[in-house]
Amino acid sequence: MRITTALCAAGAVLATGATVGATPAAASGVSALPRCPLVFGHGGYPEGANGWAKDQMRQPNNVRGLDDQKSWGAAGVEADVQLTKEGTKAVMWHNSTTHGLTGTQQKLTDIWWTYGAGNLAGRRITRGPYQGERVYSLRQWLDHARSLGLVALLEIKPETKPVLTNPKFAAKGWKEISDPIRERQGKQRIMVYSNDPWIQGELAKRHPSLLKGSAGRWTDSVHWTEPAPSWKGNVSQWQAVLNQSPGSVMTNYPKEYRAWLRGKCR
Repeated sequence: MRITTALCAAGAVLATGATVGATPAAASGVSALPRCPLVFGHGGYPEGANGWAKDQMRQPNNVRGLDDQKSWGAAGVEADVQLTKEGTKAVMWHNSTTHGLTGTQQKLTDIWWTYGAGNLAGRRITRGPYQGERVYSLRQWLDHARSLGLVALLEIKPETKPVLTNPKFAAKGWKEISDPIRERQGKQRIMVYSNDPWIQGELAKRHPSLLKGSAGRWTDSVHWTEPAPSWKGNVSQWQAVLNQSPGSVMTNYPKEYRAWLRGKCR
């Protein structure tokens, strides 16, 4: 959530050394501070060709991940939407395969949500901070995000494109993605985007008022790897972005970023 004016003002007083009873001129330094941006939490994913081999499944695509982001002070969360076989279920998972889950590794688009041996709903995360967690449907995830008051920022993953462009399955796939959003958009803030140009174009047609646009500007400069790198290498970039008064930012370090913001914005 946004840092309150009172807290920011208090932080600014501490940062500037101002005291109670300060002159209006001294107090004007508070109003000169930039607005505090909304903070969107993002789960770090190792960069490089073999990032999947080191991935610790930190993405907040499950309820424990959402709970953590809330406790770290995030106002919103970026998460990943995939489709199961024939577009029968929209689910929250970053990778195109079941790598990092129990059972035989398979493409998500080759398995069912609840039907058959090795179905996705029966699998569990095998590593990282959310070991033992399961995969959630888009509906389940959105409902938990709403219960926490978090803005939902949904990336429709490029791996959904073969389903969404298949004449046999496209209608079902889009229904699985769009219906949960439309059912809830009047009750919670939801934004959507995709790094695939074709999917992004379709989202612009289907959900024009929900497109991410410039929201959640990326603010980190540290390249993520595992073990997780220190947040401190981001400070210069964090300050440069904050100086531009963004309405919202996205970071792999929401807890540390919120602490760093104190006294720097109002």
